Amino acid sequence: MSDPRSLNQHPPSSSLPQTSEPAKSADWWREAVIYQVYPRSFLDTNGDGVGDLPGITAKLDYIAALGVDIVWISPFFTSPMRDFGYDVADYCDVDPLFGNLADFDALLARAHALGLKIMIDQVLSHSSDQHPWFVESRQSRDNPKADWYVWVDPQPDGTPPNNWLSLFGGSAWQWDSRRRQYYFHNFLTSMPDMNFHQPEVQQAHLDNMRFWLDRGVDGFRLDACIFNFHDKELRNNPPAATQNTVSVAECNPYGMQAHLYDNTRPENLTFFQNVRSLLNQYDAVAIGEVGSDEALSVMAQYTADGDKLQMAYSFNLLTNEKSARHIRTQVEQFEAYARQAKVSGGWASWSVGNHDVNRVMTRWGGEDATPAFANVILAMQLSLKGTPCLYQGDELALTEADLPYEVLQDPVGLTFWPESKGRDGCRTPMPWDASLPHAGFTEGAPWLPVPSEHAQSAVSLQEQAPLSSLHFARKMIAWRKTVAQLSAGDILFYDAPEPVLALRRDLPGMPAVLVVLNLGAEEIAFDFPESLAYDDLEGHGLPGRAAQGGVVLPAYGAWFGIQKVL
Repeated sequence: MSDPRSLNQHPPSSSLPQTSEPAKSADWWREAVIYQVYPRSFLDTNGDGVGDLPGITAKLDYIAALGVDIVWISPFFTSPMRDFGYDVADYCDVDPLFGNLADFDALLARAHALGLKIMIDQVLSHSSDQHPWFVESRQSRDNPKADWYVWVDPQPDGTPPNNWLSLFGGSAWQWDSRRRQYYFHNFLTSMPDMNFHQPEVQQAHLDNMRFWLDRGVDGFRLDACIFNFHDKELRNNPPAATQNTVSVAECNPYGMQAHLYDNTRPENLTFFQNVRSLLNQYDAVAIGEVGSDEALSVMAQYTADGDKLQMAYSFNLLTNEKSARHIRTQVEQFEAYARQAKVSGGWASWSVGNHDVNRVMTRWGGEDATPAFANVILAMQLSLKGTPCLYQGDELALTEADLPYEVLQDPVGLTFWPESKGRDGCRTPMPWDASLPHAGFTEGAPWLPVPSEHAQSAVSLQEQAPLSSLHFARKMIAWRKTVAQLSAGDILFYDAPEPVLALRRDLPGMPAVLVVLNLGAEEIAFDFPESLAYDDLEGHGLPGRAAQGGVVLPAYGAWFGIQKVL
């Protein structure tokens, strides 16, 4: 007998239609699907080998055809590109590598014409060391921006003020000979952290966000948002009880500390309330990246009570752990934290791929993963309670590119090679046309090579193959929009044999939807008495069936059921 573990469940009704379109509401983003574009690798229109804003505009019809609602565009701001745009030198302009503000305005107008909303990155916790703010700050200890960054005197023996570490390796403190102080950097030494304890810094960032809101953007993805504040007392971090490898590689000593004092400080909550106040003036939304040791509880805190961020995501489904139990545990734990909110529960965005981790086809599927694996993972992602976020190329079932050291660009890979190859393998260019050089990404030399196996999965080929992953993604996303329970319902899980994930989505006034997914490469059959109360819910395109109180699932199959009308 299976064992349901209810999370915020409602008694299902048995007298209403099976499915319906979700109603539009102020919380429309809960029912949306996000698609992440990494601009450098999407489409190059000027032959310099790097993707650009006109390239995104040229492919907005392709994105809209996927059926997604929000396009998250990774940084395109003025930058020396030490971390490929996440080191911002001007928050209110476009780097010439990607185009100009007129190009962005054209992109925004075309997206809105297609019914797409545009969400852009905001990198608030740190800037480039070439930003005019930092250039001024490091000039002296008494200039107008002297305290806009985190400057600290050395200890009497000349060493850094504490034991804080950088995610990119080594100490988080860099000596500056002019000020004769250390400055704090959670990431590269060329990316100094800003001092959010200074109110003028907070206001400057709110002003920068207003600049883009006035331009018409619909929201922000807040990069590294747990790093905005640091402990004023600069207390040492204690050792981690167990090494954290969720957001950093095992070879990175950063995971050996419990990061109590260098990030996720309580002052962040008040700042996010100010952000939300600004967003509400424009009916805009924000999603926060949470990479902390206790990410699920932090996600809930940052999105609780309707007065901070609308959504947050973590690295908890971006790890190498792929079991059905792991997926269930992450969602159940988040929902438990979210129920503690005073006014309204927090809201998650569940991602299985992005620009920071190995592609899910390789990370979870292994060397022998088939497009069918990508299909069931997408179905799983679209069935969880939360806003799904898809990464460009996952709809094509692209694998992680295996790149030699000689072509690497990512500072993480260059630092931790060969134990960690960094993030370049998931950032290779999108393959558009298999008949063209570099699969149609550029007429020049691409900034990263296009693997031959990716060219074989190009959009041009998948368009001609009715059973391709691309066609399945379009079908699955469109089908989800007809099943309101999958986008707006509460969730509970059932015990099922590994690697099966079994869950139910409940929406008041509607029959419940049962979802049973086989995440494995072998057929599986098992007793599932709950299925007797459900009829087949068709239209998703995955193989699987229920019969006589059991479920039979082929490899990477699934069965969806709708509660019977009595």
